[in-house]
Amino acid sequence: MTLLLVAAVALIDTEGRVLLAQRPPGKSLAGLWEFPGGKVDPGETPEQALIRELDEELGIQTWNSCLAPLTFASHAYDAFHLLMPLFACRRWQGVPQGREGQALAWVRAADLSRYPMPPADLPLIPILRDWL
Repeated sequence: MTLLLVAAVALIDTEGRVLLAQRPPGKSLAGLWEFPGGKVDPGETPEQALIRELDEELGIQTWNSCLAPLTFASHAYDAFHLLMPLFACRRWQGVPQGREGQALAWVRAADLSRYPMPPADLPLIPILRDWL
């Protein structure tokens, strides 16, 4: 089974809310909510991938020093096994906007479970809720 490395981030605003992005139509798991991020390309670190993905997907800039490793998810899908480190980030430049047509929502930690998410993201919710 192929191992897929995907980096994700919990962007946390000054009110302690977390940013979720809705997977747009046409993508696998369309309509589900997830933490922003994406595939780690060959030669990239997870942090470099997040910095690139946040710029491409949300139009914001952040730095290695602002990405704190929090936890990770390990989940077997039918076609691949996903390994997803989750970072926390409280500092960035710009205002997040869905550059790929995805809806965005700032969500309080206690409300994260109200948003339908991909199976790999679900175990991250209680860890994030406890941490916040």
